[in-house]
Amino acid sequence: MKKLGIGILILVLLVVGAGLLFREQIGERLFARAVETAVTRDVIGDLPDGINVVLCGSGSPLPDPTRAGPCSAVVIDGKMFIVDIGGGAVRNLGLMGLNPGAIEALFLTHFHSDHIDGMGELMMQRWAGGGRDAPLPVIAPEGVTAIVDGLNAAYAADAQYRIAHHGAAMILPTGAGGEARPFSIPDAQEEMVVYEQDGIKVTAFPVNHKPIEPAVGYRFDYKGRSAVFSGDTIKLPSIAKACNGCDLLVHEALNVEMVRAVEKAFAKAGRKRLAKIMADIQNYHTTPVEAAETAKAGKAKMLVLSHIVPALPLDYLEAYYMKGISDAYQGPAVLGKDGMLFSLPANKDSIERGDLR
Repeated sequence: MKKLGIGILILVLLVVGAGLLFREQIGERLFARAVETAVTRDVIGDLPDGINVVLCGSGSPLPDPTRAGPCSAVVIDGKMFIVDIGGGAVRNLGLMGLNPGAIEALFLTHFHSDHIDGMGELMMQRWAGGGRDAPLPVIAPEGVTAIVDGLNAAYAADAQYRIAHHGAAMILPTGAGGEARPFSIPDAQEEMVVYEQDGIKVTAFPVNHKPIEPAVGYRFDYKGRSAVFSGDTIKLPSIAKACNGCDLLVHEALNVEMVRAVEKAFAKAGRKRLAKIMADIQNYHTTPVEAAETAKAGKAKMLVLSHIVPALPLDYLEAYYMKGISDAYQGPAVLGKDGMLFSLPANKDSIERGDLR
C-alpha cells in the first residue's frame, strides 16, 4: 500500500509538472477552442419560433455585482428587440451570444438614466459590430428625440474614427447612431400599437411613475403568444388589463421592507441625502407582492420580477425578497437574474426556461 501511495504521488507530481512545463501551449489551445466556440455560437438561430425573452439586465441604479441595469431582449423570428438599455446590458448581450446586429429596434419605457445609459454602446455595437446600414430605431414616448440627437452628437467623433480606421466599405457610414421614433398615446386611449410588422405587434400602454412622465409599458404579441413589460410604475389595474391572460408578465419590483432597512442604515450613519432618496423611491414602484397581485388579476401564466431593488448580493436573501408572493399568486413566480431565458413557442401553451450565462 505504501508503494502504491508513493506511486500515485509521483504520478500526480509528474502531471502537475507537465502542466506547468507546457502551460503556454495548453493555454494557446484552450484559447483557440474557446474563440472558435464563441464565434460560431448562434444563440438566436437556435431559439424556437415564437417569443423568446432574455433578461439582459435585471438590476436597478443601485450597485449590484450580479445584475446589469434594466434590459430585456425579445427575440422573434431571428429579430431582436430591446426593452430599455441600462448600464452593462450591452456587454451582457455579448456574453450571452446575442448578436447586436440582429437588433431591429429599441423600446424605452421612460427616460430615467438607468434605463437609457447603455444606449450609446448599443448603437455603436449594432452598427460597427453588427454591420447595419441604417440607424437604430428608438421607439419611445415624446421626448426621445432630444436624447437620441444628444447621443448622436456625443458619438459623432467616435463614428468617424471607426470609419477612418476600418474603411467605409466595412463600416457603413449610413448605419451610425440612432433614429428617434416618438409616439404619444392620446388621453382618451388606454393603449397604442407602436410597431406592427411580419406578424409581430407591440402595444404601448401608460403607467404611473410620477413625477416621471411620460412612462409606458409594452406588450408583445406573435403567433398566439404574448409577453408584457410593466416598465417602472406603481401597482395599476391597467397593467393587469394589458396582460389579460398574457403568457409572461415581466414586472418591476421594489421590496419596501428591505429598502426601509437601507434607509434607516443611511440615517443612522448621518448620510441624510441617501436616506432621503431611499425614502422617496418607495412611493413610485411596485412591491413584489403587489406585482403578484397584478399577475393574478391579469391571469398571467408566469410572473418574472425584474428591476430588482435593493441589490441582492447573496442568494440567501431571495426568499426574504419574495416573501408573501405565493399567497398572492398561485402561478410560477421567478426572481429575475441576468441571462435568464423564457421561450414561448408559437401556437403552444408551454413556457420553456433556460440560462444564457
